[in-house]
Amino acid sequence: MKQKGSVVQLDRISDFGSEGWGFESSLGHFFLLFFIITNLEAQTIVSEIELPSSVYETSGLEKVDNNLITLNDSGNQPVLYYLNESGKLIIERNFSELQNNDWEDLTVDDEFVYIADIGNNFDTRDNLRIIKAPLDITDNSFEIINFYYPEQEDFSFKQLSMYDAEGLISVANYLLIFTKNRAKKITEIYKLPKKAGNYKAKLVGEINIESIVTAADYNKKLRLLVLTSTKDFNEYFIHKIKNFNISKLKNLKADTYKIPIGKTQVESIKIIDKNNFWITSEAEFMGSPFLYKISL
Repeated sequence: MKQKGSVVQLDRISDFGSEGWGFESSLGHFFLLFFIITNLEAQTIVSEIELPSSVYETSGLEKVDNNLITLNDSGNQPVLYYLNESGKLIIERNFSELQNNDWEDLTVDDEFVYIADIGNNFDTRDNLRIIKAPLDITDNSFEIINFYYPEQEDFSFKQLSMYDAEGLISVANYLLIFTKNRAKKITEIYKLPKKAGNYKAKLVGEINIESIVTAADYNKKLRLLVLTSTKDFNEYFIHKIKNFNISKLKNLKADTYKIPIGKTQVESIKIIDKNNFWITSEAEFMGSPFLYKISL
């Protein structure tokens, strides 16, 4: 199944500064300058695979040992689901001692998987955390990285939340969180160490993509950061930011593409190579979740 879509241009050019809080870092202060530009090539849905109903709220996507890993968000079972590229469920890894408050994304490094329990739809949560577990599926031990946003002082219910988040990536010794700021339609970038403990998340920048981020992935070899986002939960987009380097965040360019799969919820993305990506969509209106391979 192949579908093609259009490319969307965001016109605003923004620059940002930030100050750090929390743990010490050699990275210091950042000045971000993002140009949002157009890529003239169309995007194509290369494959569409129906997923098991057990991942009906699929959110987050990783790949380890040729298997894709996803999870369900917001109050579902504390389980990681391992799938092959044909969408067949291989393993359910159950962390029975944990609670899925609002798992939203996951990322990996050479030794660990990091589960982002960072969903905060209405800015009311005071128990945000990253769960760190071994990649070895026979070892369900875990550590907890607790954190909070030092800029947040008000935890009352807000429809237009500022401290929700659905994007997490691993870069060297750090984890980067991309917020889902409904009030400003931007994403702030927060940094955490990978060690268990209690932390103030450190604000290191923001990107004005005029939409809200729903997933993130990073490929070190390609130096490629990708985000998915939406403006109104009807249409979703992919943003490609090349040459991403957290110590040199200047003059970066983001190519923005509309995802041509109709009305659904896209809360995951995994880089295959510089032009191809896996995404998943949640089950909608009593339908099924799907795994898509998309080419940009």
